[in-house]
Amino acid sequence: MLIIPAIDLKDGRCVRLRQGLMNEATVFSDEPAQMADVWLKAGARRLHLVDLNGAFSGKPVNEEVIRTILGQVKGKIPVQLGGGIRDLDTIERYLDDGVDQVILGTAAVRNPGFLHDACNAFPGHVMVGLDARDGRVAVDGWSKLTGHDVVDLARKFEGYGVEAIIYTDIGRDGMLTGVNVEATKALAKELTIPVIASGGVTGLDDIRQLCAIASEGVMGVITGRAIYEGSIDFVQAQMLADELDG
Repeated sequence: MLIIPAIDLKDGRCVRLRQGLMNEATVFSDEPAQMADVWLKAGARRLHLVDLNGAFSGKPVNEEVIRTILGQVKGKIPVQLGGGIRDLDTIERYLDDGVDQVILGTAAVRNPGFLHDACNAFPGHVMVGLDARDGRVAVDGWSKLTGHDVVDLARKFEGYGVEAIIYTDIGRDGMLTGVNVEATKALAKELTIPVIASGGVTGLDDIRQLCAIASEGVMGVITGRAIYEGSIDFVQAQMLADELDG
């Protein structure tokens, strides 16, 4: 079970949102690359980057900052990146820069053909982020709720060859209200590819509960606000996960 620090980028800074609202951003660092180095030195085995401006605008916005972060950690730990990725050229550019997996969200939901092409062109390098509220998938930086059922879409995308599904409960993201373990477990049980949980991590109890369902295919959890505000100690959380994993 990997504890994956999130570095969400807005206007070149490391922030966290509440329930995906851009006007509910808390700035945690003006130097995201330094933040990446903090997590690297703390023992992180993977980083999760999001271009928040890109997610809302539909095109990369914080690309320069992302390159700086990659320069800090490239070759040391894998980096997964989402936000504003809408074409194959952007994917290729990010992979060339050192990103290990790109995360497609809105583009995958609105244009499944693009996702299919991306999986064929870059096998092993494409994840899908499914952000849901009450089991329904949201798009456009979580601002619009669709009629798509999260499990149905995940099954469909698994067939395309995606590497993993990142499942976020929007209602809990950035709220420190606990991970939606049951929904995460229910999704993982329907898939053979790994699921990464996201949204609502509050403390070590969340890590214990997620480790208990790791055998269902939950490989990790993304955490942001909790490790930045100190409600959970990253090093302690990863040590606990390692112990529970045996």
